[in-house]
Amino acid sequence: MIRLGDYNTLEILRDTSVGVFLGDKEGTDILLPNKYVPKTYEIGDEISVFCYLDHDERPVATTLTPYTIRDNFQLLKVAEVNNIGAFLDWGLEKHLLVPFREQRTKMQEGQWYVVYCYLDDKSQRLVASNKLDKFISNEDLTVKVLDEVSLIVTRSTDLGWEVIINNRHKGLVYLNEVYKKIAIGDKIKGFVKNIRPDHKIDISLQAIGYQSLEPAANTIYQKLVAEGGFLALHDKSDPEDIKNQLEMSKKVFKKGVGTLYRERKIEIKENGIKLI
Repeated sequence: MIRLGDYNTLEILRDTSVGVFLGDKEGTDILLPNKYVPKTYEIGDEISVFCYLDHDERPVATTLTPYTIRDNFQLLKVAEVNNIGAFLDWGLEKHLLVPFREQRTKMQEGQWYVVYCYLDDKSQRLVASNKLDKFISNEDLTVKVLDEVSLIVTRSTDLGWEVIINNRHKGLVYLNEVYKKIAIGDKIKGFVKNIRPDHKIDISLQAIGYQSLEPAANTIYQKLVAEGGFLALHDKSDPEDIKNQLEMSKKVFKKGVGTLYRERKIEIKENGIKLI
């Protein structure tokens, strides 16, 4: 089945005066207009193309690279606004429509917006929306604390930057935890810092927990987490005890403990170390 709004690998079936027809294994075909036909090809060759609807709402293929694909979030610029809606430049001949009903605020020509591209069930047309919350949910989470995640920055609030996590969930990066320039539409990496009881997700742009530590501190940190936050090891512990529990020397252990202490991740007690 040819998937509109996405890349498809199709077989070259036949050539005509207007272009070549491509087909899938189910017997569906689609036109690749002459201006996109490779200079050299043979019937039976496979080609990767992007499929969408042309100005007459007919399925058509192109070798152009769009700025976004179906079921994806992307920052796009408004090329035109008319009585139907806003039209976005997405790198193809026909612009991508954002109907008025799908605009959070009235879009302005020349402005940039993060939108979601999808196939409308009723019209079977590719459209976009910047009512982003319709397409993400924190009800059934697929991430956990410390996970590295992909983010797209969607807007700035008094608390911080709202982000979309892994194309599925909504999160927040607090303003006082942003140490580099970011802007709406940026696609960046982050880490799940906290998941609240109401499933709101706090995101850090820096590695957190054991991910941010050097190897010895990393090992000790993970062991502390596994042991409920306390280890009965300290600078007077027998080297064999340290070796048995952590598989490291006492010298390396002391170095790792020092790192964790400086990072304010542990407290050093008389009888061991405790996770903060």
